[in-house]
Formats: sequence, structure tokens, C-alpha cells
Amino acid sequence: MSKSRVAVIGYGHVGKAAVGALAVAGDMELAGVIDRADALAEAQRAHLDVPVSDRLSDLDDVDAALLCVPSRAVPVLAPDLLRQGVSTVDCFDIHGRALADLKEQLGAVACEAGRVAVTACGWDPGIDSLIRGLLLAVAPRGLTYTNHGPGVSLGHSVAARAVPGIRDAMSVTVPLGSGLHRRVVYVVLEPGVSLVEAAERLRKDDYFSHDELQVIEVPDLRDLMDVGHGVVVERKGASGQADNQLFRFEARINNPALTAQVMVAGARAACRLSPGAYTLLDIPVGYLLPCAPGELVRTVV
Repeated sequence: MSKSRVAVIGYGHVGKAAVGALAVAGDMELAGVIDRADALAEAQRAHLDVPVSDRLSDLDDVDAALLCVPSRAVPVLAPDLLRQGVSTVDCFDIHGRALADLKEQLGAVACEAGRVAVTACGWDPGIDSLIRGLLLAVAPRGLTYTNHGPGVSLGHSVAARAVPGIRDAMSVTVPLGSGLHRRVVYVVLEPGVSLVEAAERLRKDDYFSHDELQVIEVPDLRDLMDVGHGVVVERKGASGQADNQLFRFEARINNPALTAQVMVAGARAACRLSPGAYTLLDIPVGYLLPCAPGELVRTVV
């Protein structure tokens, strides 16, 4: 069976992890790495045995692209790639209405282009979404709490770095319990910008406006960075008429590595699905795995 050819768009933390994940995926191969011209030097120095370019047109026979880019870039980038005839997988991490609108937007473009868009295909939303959905199925009445951290949120860090006056930033998620969180953002400020100004601008951003926020100024972030993270998903509910069903899922992870691995699984599914837009909740689990359905029954079920 021929291997699916997958491009990696963006060569940051997640992009590098995606290159590594594709290297050990027996049913896929890396078609190339795409990023801005000024950001490709590191990929070129890595001596990747694939094209490294700032244009998708330099790559041959791309079946799917992993969008390892900031979430706010996805609504512009994904439709363009779909129209070029390439299925897309993104790790869009903004919950709620923004995600619902994106899925609807991508669905229309994907159907017209005859391609597949897998969106919100990371660890949360993504794998944690599957866990929450499963717990809802087995305990329809009750409450679910998702407690992230402690760990660095890559999406929040990217959003913080985009705030005017902030030269560099690292956002750490601290769980407070019952689904509540504190965001501790370490910032390197531009000259002339006060910590009060920077904190006020952060509080106006949707990424930070819903949680308790603490902003700390530091001279350098290099000694602070650690991409480890974690999550605890808990549900207390009822199965039928029986109360007090208790469930707990816990994970301690390398954030970029897990995000990239989930995206690779999403690319595998994209090559099996009918045209349209999907989240992990819409995809049969077997489509995410390299084995055939018969093997899945013997090895997993």
C-alpha cells in the first residue's frame, strides 16, 4: 500500500515534533516542511531529507498538511490549502463559538474542493474532547471538570507574544480545581512599556479574559521554558438511575509531542474520510490507527 504524503506547515515546537512523529509512522511519509522564508533556517540546518520551502507548490503529491501554526492563522490558511487540493489537519485550540464557526467555514470549503479538514485535532480540544464525550455517554447526568496543568500553554504563549509591547512571553496554566485555572504569564517587555500596560492588554484578549491572570516581568525566558503539561478530567454523574458514578482521566505529557502525534492520526483519518470538516468526536477511532478494522478487533477491543 502506498504511503500518504504529508506536509508540515510551520517549524516551531509542534512542527518539529510532527516531523519526528511522521518519521516513525509506517504508513506515512514527510513530503516537506513549509514556513516563512525568514523562519526556515533552522529546518534547513536540521538537514531534513525533504524539500524545505516557503511555498506549498515546491512539494510534490501532497495528500494532507499538518497546520502547526497559531490558532488564529488557521481560518485564513486552511481554506487556501483546501482550495489547492490538499486536506488539512489543524490544532485550533479556541473552544466554543469560534471553533463551531471554523468547522462550518472549513466544511463548506472542503466539500467544494472534495477534500477533508480535521480541525481542533490536538490534546485539548482533541483527545480530551474524546474523553469528555465518552464520559458523557456513560454518565449522561452529572458534571465534568477539566483541570489543565501545571504546564506551559503553547497557544496562550503565542497569543501573549502577539500583544503589542510584549517582546516575548510564556503562559503557564495553574489548575485551581473544579475546572478553574490561573494563567501566570511571564513576559519580556519592549522598552517603554510598563507591566501594568501589558497586563491590561492581556486581560482584553479572549485567551486570557476568562481566567484569573497574573503577569510577571522577567529579563529572559530561556531558563524558564519547559513544554511539559498535564490534565485531569473528572466526571461525577449518573448511569441510568444509579447515582455516584465517578470517573477520572489523568495525563502528564510533552505538549508539542502529543499535539503532533494526534495531528498525524488526524491526517491518517483525513485520507479515509469523505469530503467535509471533522473534529475527533466525528471520526471513528479506527480511522486514527494504522491497522485494518479486523486487526483492531483482535488487538484493541
